[in-house]
Amino acid sequence: MSQQLAEVETLFLHEARSDYTVVANRDGKRVLRGRLELKETSAGPRPGKFRVIRDGEDHPRQPDEFVDLARAAGRIRISEQTTPENRARLKAMLDGYQLEATAVRTCRRCASDGRYGPITSEDAIDHNGELICRDCARRELERELSYKGEFTGAAEERLEELLYESGDLDRIVSLLQGGLDPDLTKYDEVSANVDDVSPVRTEDLDLHPDLSSHLQGRFEELLPVQSLSVRNGLLNGDDQLVVSATATGKTLVGELTGIDRALKGDGKLLFLVPLVALANQKHEDFEDRYGDLLDVSIRVGSSRVNDDGNRFDPHADVIVGTYEGIDHALRTGKDLGDVGTVVIDEVHTLKEGERGHRLDGLISRLKYYSEDRMETHAGYDGTQFVYLSATVGNPEWLAERLRATLIEYEERPVPIERHVTFADSREKAQIADKLVKREFDTKSSKGYRGQTIIFTNSRRRCHEISRKLRYDSAPYHAGLDYGRRKKVERQFGNQDLSAVVTTAALAAGVDFPASQVIFDSLAMGIEWLSVQEFSQMLGRAGRPDYHDRGRVYLLVEPDGVYHGSMDRTEDEVAFTLLKGEMEDVATHYDETAAAEETLANVVVAGKKAKRLNDRMIGEVPTKHALGKLLEWNFIDGFEPTPLGRGVTRHFLAPDEAFFILDSVRKGTDPYDIVADLERRDDEE
Repeated sequence: MSQQLAEVETLFLHEARSDYTVVANRDGKRVLRGRLELKETSAGPRPGKFRVIRDGEDHPRQPDEFVDLARAAGRIRISEQTTPENRARLKAMLDGYQLEATAVRTCRRCASDGRYGPITSEDAIDHNGELICRDCARRELERELSYKGEFTGAAEERLEELLYESGDLDRIVSLLQGGLDPDLTKYDEVSANVDDVSPVRTEDLDLHPDLSSHLQGRFEELLPVQSLSVRNGLLNGDDQLVVSATATGKTLVGELTGIDRALKGDGKLLFLVPLVALANQKHEDFEDRYGDLLDVSIRVGSSRVNDDGNRFDPHADVIVGTYEGIDHALRTGKDLGDVGTVVIDEVHTLKEGERGHRLDGLISRLKYYSEDRMETHAGYDGTQFVYLSATVGNPEWLAERLRATLIEYEERPVPIERHVTFADSREKAQIADKLVKREFDTKSSKGYRGQTIIFTNSRRRCHEISRKLRYDSAPYHAGLDYGRRKKVERQFGNQDLSAVVTTAALAAGVDFPASQVIFDSLAMGIEWLSVQEFSQMLGRAGRPDYHDRGRVYLLVEPDGVYHGSMDRTEDEVAFTLLKGEMEDVATHYDETAAAEETLANVVVAGKKAKRLNDRMIGEVPTKHALGKLLEWNFIDGFEPTPLGRGVTRHFLAPDEAFFILDSVRKGTDPYDIVADLERRDDEE
């Protein structure tokens, strides 16, 4: 024991069942563990038996060796959990050797395992009615986590942080079992931020009289972002990129100039959105607001292989369309007449894979359409472009590339709380049910019940979750027919539904005034959300005219993935999204995308296709793309071949075109070809 005696820094004594645990520490590490029994003598309590425990076995020592150990110790500590009677016996024994000891509060679990674990009121953790040290609490938490699945470092760090902040392991365990504890789940709060912008009065706007009276009947003043836009040339025909949070009034910016120009005979309004569901809603909004003043039509691409043209009137004063619907009209040579205003909603779509390059090409083709029409139609003054987005990481660069004035407004009308909790897929529905019920059972100071949007990653899951909610709710996705979706929108607006459960359709801006957003999944389909998509979706929580604050809950599955191609787990993704910076909006071209857009530009503009390519957002390798189109027999010079026209008419990528050609040559049934194409899309 000579080496052990030299190394003793702290000697710790703790009451066991019939004896006392002895622990000798040096630099926070145990160098000796033993057991001590006392005996009564005429001089008072003295060491009776002393045993050192090594490799799980007791090794008897002379009682005097304990005395030598105590004398070598820098300090002696007695556990406060030792009974007062036995604490007095230990002190009396030590006094007999003129040794001093201090009583300290210690972790009982450490003592039982032969460790010295001092605790204070600041660092002790409450568990099952007793106070334990942080190390024991962390080990207990790790055992609980092992039952839930693998946790990444980020998730473990978050839970440990909550453990130490709360000082209550039982609350953390309850949280892991689906309990609601807002003080623990709250990750942060995005504060309300209202910029001081002097409002423009509607009566002061130089608008067509019909539009002016219509607006003054709705409100007296413009919202801040609308006022900024007007002051920076909106009604003078200037192109603008408007970047502002959800629910700040961006849509009316496009309406103001587009409807005004249409009423004044300066060309029709094209209002373009990425999704059919959103186009249907916008079409209905425009019909309700302006149907008595203007002809309103809709243009959506219902299928790549079937253009039914439902409800589309190319001569209408207002055309609401999807990107693909209007692009199809351009690719097939339809005459859209004089276009006075083009509003591109959700312009950050430019950074998305397949849809990004198509939007980039569409914008260039619309600009060419306007320029070409100015050359051939006297009295037509061209098109004003207004681009709208809630989330852009590089707004200055994008505005420069679009040749538009940047209108950026960073107001957050109401604060948003962001919460994180952990659960598997079964528990997620149970937690969502509790959250939806709690939210719907409360009313804001404006008198509105709290309502919830639940985002998940599949249509099937939408129905599954909706069925498990106690209060009335409904699934909402692109697979529902138009009538069903409109019914859900109406019921939600009337506060007849506590929640809607949806996929990406609502993320793009369908107008549901929700106070709470729940992420059942952080994926859309088989891809993890981007920071931009995540920000767009959580921004739907809380409306200034309805709610006092918004709430966002991330229900995170430890070690969860939704497809074998995913290289990260949901708990890793969660903290990346919460901490992440907004991605830049840019369009990137591979060979396939370059060929597809160059072919569409050749179909629309012939020899001027290079000019269209040159002004697109992304860098298009035009020479290489033209070479490939010639090689594939999609063009002949700067004229599309019949094959090329068919490919661009139906938005086919080159490999899809080759697949169809090969299938036709093999005599494959046309319906089977279409089914195979759909399967290819699903796999991608």
